[in-house]
Amino acid sequence: MKYREVTKKLKELGCIELSNKRKGSHRNWINPKAKTVAPIPVPDWGSKELKSGTIRAIVKDLELDWEEFKKA
Repeated sequence: MKYREVTKKLKELGCIELSNKRKGSHRNWINPKAKTVAPIPVPDWGSKELKSGTIRAIVKDLELDWEEFKKA
């Protein structure tokens, strides 16, 4: 799954991308409904595929349900 696909699903589930003031290949996301408010880095590698383990870790860190993420 590519970055654009992941971000589309995250937005549908209510997550918010924080502004990125630095250069780099990662974007910070938060889930306002989650108990933790620490930003979670999501790799933005353009057209390169993100590994499924990386995506699962992002979903877990944002305190989202994996099944809901897949359906979004």
